[in-house]
Amino acid sequence: MKTLSDLVDEGVAGQTVLVRSDLNVPLDGETITDDGRIRASVPTISELSGAMAKVVVTAHLGRPKSPSDTQFSLGPVAARLGELLGAPVKLVPLEGPLPNLHDGDVVLLENIRFDPRETSKNDDERAEFARELIALTGAEAFVSDGFGVVHRKQASVYDVAQELPAYAGGLVLSEVEVLRTLTESPERPYAVVLGGSKVSDKLAVIEALLPKVDSLLVGGGMCFTFLAAQGYGVGSSLLEKDQIDTSRTLLESGKIVLPTDVVVADAFAADANTKTVPVDGIEDGWMGLDIGPESVAEFAAVLAGAKTVFWNGPMGVFELAPFAAGTRGVAQAIVDGDAFSVVGGGDSAAAVRALGLPEDGFSHISTGGGASLEYLEGKTLPGVAVLDES
Repeated sequence: MKTLSDLVDEGVAGQTVLVRSDLNVPLDGETITDDGRIRASVPTISELSGAMAKVVVTAHLGRPKSPSDTQFSLGPVAARLGELLGAPVKLVPLEGPLPNLHDGDVVLLENIRFDPRETSKNDDERAEFARELIALTGAEAFVSDGFGVVHRKQASVYDVAQELPAYAGGLVLSEVEVLRTLTESPERPYAVVLGGSKVSDKLAVIEALLPKVDSLLVGGGMCFTFLAAQGYGVGSSLLEKDQIDTSRTLLESGKIVLPTDVVVADAFAADANTKTVPVDGIEDGWMGLDIGPESVAEFAAVLAGAKTVFWNGPMGVFELAPFAAGTRGVAQAIVDGDAFSVVGGGDSAAAVRALGLPEDGFSHISTGGGASLEYLEGKTLPGVAVLDES
């Protein structure tokens, strides 16, 4: 695929370049609580601006049903992007008009999902919207830099790339290179750490990874379905009864490592009564909300010997202080090791920042949890495939 470097080498001064970024950040009102994705988008935008291109950025925020869902406006994002770039970034309505741009200017189009054609399943509707975006902006080239959305066939990701000369941005390129390392040539031992709520959400990636990894460590809410498959009672913990038989079959691989102790509570609350119990000691009425210290130590021992580590999903409800130690401990073990380590975006990346862990302690922190998992499952990512085709 052609890359950002190729585009800059071809010369972009005075040209309008349409950039698809992933700026889908969490908001508390109008306050951005984690600007990691915005910061990750800056290098590509800065390189184009520095090469004197006129840069028009498209992005989405959340899942608005209409333009009247103003809580999904990209206004706060435009302000933060401008701070990071060191120059104001004007927010432009989807219907335009575009301001008179000078070479090196950057503008951000309003939430691309305010137009329902962006996510339409109808190819013609998406293509029509893509052509309207190109006409509005006068774009002469397209740079795909929103890795968190390349697993979606959407107008600003896929269809625009079919209408314009298309290039992979620095972020997309680095993400794909990292994932290729994990799938094609991981140094061994190769350990994967999976957390999150449900086995069903991660089933496809577990089935794809088990033949390829040396150890698969399971924490988070999903571990209780595996524990139930081993015959343990799990109290009021999250449990997918329809996945117990599947989990039992997966355990036959001998590669899955489960917690041996858990932190339980009598309510899902920061001020609940809590205690740490072995996995065979979860009483009725109590729910597991984190892995325990013994489990952290056992997971850390496996990670200490690994040469490649992929982590996706927290070990517990890290947003609540009494249940953050498991995630923090496992993440710190990855930082302390010498493995090539990849954090698979989503809640894992949020946990790194929320818990104050050093971002540079990991080899790579992905901006796309869903895209990362689908790649590791062996699925084709439409937003990457279209760059190869173009």
